Amino acid sequence: MAFGKILKYLFGGFSAESKEAPSEPIEYKEFTIEAAPIDEGGKFRTAGYISGELDGETKRIQFIRADENADRQAAIDHSISKGRQIIDEQGASLLNKSRL
Repeated sequence: MAFGKILKYLFGGFSAESKEAPSEPIEYKEFTIEAAPIDEGGKFRTAGYISGELDGETKRIQFIRADENADRQAAIDHSISKGRQIIDEQGASLLNKSRL
C-alpha cells in the first residue's frame, strides 16, 4: 500500500494498527463494537472495529478517526461512542465496506 507508506514517511510513523488488544466487545443494535485506540506516542487515536452479519457471514470493519485522547480509557470510551454513531448513521450498509 504505497499511499500508506507515504503517510508514514510524512507524519512520522503513524500506524493504523493498535499494538494492544481491542477492548471487550460491546453489543449494539445487532452489531459488535470493539474499541482499539491507536497509541501515538502518549496520545490515543479513536479507532476500533465493528462486526456484524452480512449474507450469513460475519464481517469485521475497522474505523479510525482523527480524534485523540490523553489516556487510553478515555479513548476506549470515545471509540465505543463513535462506533455507535457510525452504526446509527450507516446501519447495515457499513458492512459492505472494508474500512470506515
